[in-house]
Amino acid sequence: QVQLVESGGGLVQPGGSLRLSCAASGNIFSINTMGWYRQAPGKERELVARVTSGGITNYVDSVKGRFTISRDNAKNTVYLQMNMLKPEDTAVYYCNAAGIATSTKFYGSDYWGQGTQVTVSS
Repeated sequence: QVQLVESGGGLVQPGGSLRLSCAASGNIFSINTMGWYRQAPGKERELVARVTSGGITNYVDSVKGRFTISRDNAKNTVYLQMNMLKPEDTAVYYCNAAGIATSTKFYGSDYWGQGTQVTVSS
């Protein structure tokens, strides 16, 4: 059974930094793409950033230059370093993994973490 466990959310002042982590478990051999989405109250969930197993990244325009996504393939873990945080970054952040291969099965559907709250406020 594949599981994604997130950590690192919290309350931070504008201009501050946070680092989110998401570890995937479940006899995983490889994961094609790992990423972070967010959902603010009253808004749809949106892609923040994602990274392929080969290291190709893409970001939503609003976080370019402030957020950095990275992953450790050996640990099946993805990170999101968030700098120069703004109040509009406040949301629940969800980890996503797509294209998961375990020792016995390939999962074509996406997997999601439980979400971690990020609040940017003075």
